[in-house]
Amino acid sequence: MSNLFTKIKDLIVADLNETLHQKETQNPISKLNQYLRQCEQETEKVGKLVERHARLKDEFLKEYNLAAELAEKRKHQAEIASNAGETELYQFAAAEHQQFVERSKRLSSSLTEANEQLSELKRKYEEMKHKLKDMHLRRMELMGRENVTRANIGMNQVLDANSSQSHSYSKFKDIDNYLDGLEHKIKRAFNQSSIDDRIAQLEKEMGHKSLNLTKE
Repeated sequence: MSNLFTKIKDLIVADLNETLHQKETQNPISKLNQYLRQCEQETEKVGKLVERHARLKDEFLKEYNLAAELAEKRKHQAEIASNAGETELYQFAAAEHQQFVERSKRLSSSLTEANEQLSELKRKYEEMKHKLKDMHLRRMELMGRENVTRANIGMNQVLDANSSQSHSYSKFKDIDNYLDGLEHKIKRAFNQSSIDDRIAQLEKEMGHKSLNLTKE
């Protein structure tokens, strides 16, 4: 029984994860983020390949310089052996010289090719970085548009009195009505106070006039 419950739970969790994944992938910003992550990974890989090829080019240059140096050295040694009449030594030095010459030619060709390849890789790598930067900026623009759209939807729901989804509007309306009522009460109280003061003033003035008339 426990195994059955475990299987059911796993199925529910898997289905829930799949649903969440589908909702996430339907979001264009989410898709763009996923694509950006892939591009960033590929750009990072290319950057490491460029670094590796640069080191390889340096190794070609190092081996070429060594082969050229040894070829010149064996050439000089062959000349000395030839002048000294050392035939066996001359033949060995001459053979070595030829081998180093051929190696230096092959390395020179490989070095030229490596330089061209490195230049092309660097160019494409820079293009990838610029493209990646453009996509980051594009994402920022889309996020800005999404924020504005969401904000406008929210504001429209609040400001639209006919919106059935607007709960906030009714609250704002209640507050507005309350403030109107409060303002009316304050004005009425002020008017009543003003009337009372005015009547009292009139009564006082009329009282003074009556006294004056009696004295006369």
